[in-house]
Amino acid sequence: MTTFLLVIIYLAFISLGLPDSLLGVAWPTMQSDYGAPLETAGLLFMTIAGGTIISSLASGRILKRFGTGNVTFVSCLMTAGALLGFHFAPSVIWLVVCAIPLGLGAGAVDSGLNDYVATHYKAHHMSWLHCFWGVGATFGPIIMAQFISGQNSWRDGYFAISGIQFALVVILFFTLPLWNRVTTSNNTLNEEPEATKGTSFNEDAKDIKPLQIKGVKLALISFLFYCGVESTVGLWGSSYLVNVKDIPVAVAAQWVSFYYAGITVGRFITGFITFKISNSTLIRVGQIIALSGAILLILPFPSSLSLVGFIMIGLGLAPIFPCMLHETPTRFGKKHSQKIMGYQMAIAYTGSTFMPPILGLIASHSTIGIFPFCIVVFVAAMLLSSEKLNNLLKKKGLLNRKDASSTAF
Repeated sequence: MTTFLLVIIYLAFISLGLPDSLLGVAWPTMQSDYGAPLETAGLLFMTIAGGTIISSLASGRILKRFGTGNVTFVSCLMTAGALLGFHFAPSVIWLVVCAIPLGLGAGAVDSGLNDYVATHYKAHHMSWLHCFWGVGATFGPIIMAQFISGQNSWRDGYFAISGIQFALVVILFFTLPLWNRVTTSNNTLNEEPEATKGTSFNEDAKDIKPLQIKGVKLALISFLFYCGVESTVGLWGSSYLVNVKDIPVAVAAQWVSFYYAGITVGRFITGFITFKISNSTLIRVGQIIALSGAILLILPFPSSLSLVGFIMIGLGLAPIFPCMLHETPTRFGKKHSQKIMGYQMAIAYTGSTFMPPILGLIASHSTIGIFPFCIVVFVAAMLLSSEKLNNLLKKKGLLNRKDASSTAF
């Protein structure tokens, strides 16, 4: 049962990644059909992101009341319905309306599944989980491109992705009883692991709030800068290569795709490495590799080495996000992990939503040449906050307790 449920969770994360990059691929055709301004895509993106942030912040309370299985089912139903709404939307206003449940559904299922895997499974499954998100994010644009190039119909592309989501909704509906059965069948799931009993930050205090737990704010800062780096490199990397390194547009796009491939492949490999190396070590090594790759972009080397820099950044970022998520119950206790996970996801989405536009605004008044310097600053800030948190955990005796929060598989 545990293995079968894990397969369902992997499928859910593929479906979570499918819609994430659809708008960017479809918008040139959508803009022409609606006669909308270019910046309308930014409005839609912000609406989706806003819904995601709100649902992530509320996810702790919702998950505690309704359970991960029910929340995942309803969230995927909302996402599928929203994508179907994009297919039928007669105007931009309806696109904005549909963007709201799309964001709300994505945030809730993301937080819920991350917390469930962090609490119930070992670290390698968290890395592979986010690798499967990369699979979905990769195939979404491919599916959309097939419909746009073949029939010039972005609506059919959204309809196809919606159909995949509805298929998952049906699977989730018939497997709802499995979630509670798997949880209760493991006798240790309802107990705090021995490695973390009595050692987390005042988690048993009756009146303490998650944000009052020592170290939580440092963890949130790490998530903010991580997603700021990941999304900023993806958004502005090509522009930097074209305008500063004089790389042809098509080649620059390919090089940025290698950056995403580095993240996806790196997470797959990380899943095996976690059997031997602790999450905290993988986070530190990943940050150092990403920082080295960003510095490589600054140094006056031949332009061809910029590809190496982008791949290094991608490979460095690969283990950081899933390992930080998996550490949440160990760092702060299972009692507060759902709420803290929601806060972390909300801050992560905040970083990916606002930090790339801020860099773009600064670059528009100066030069895109500031791109690698900003990446270095972002990674350095993430590394600094992460190391401060490690020192705090070390004092509390929680550092390097490998997979202490995992009780299954």
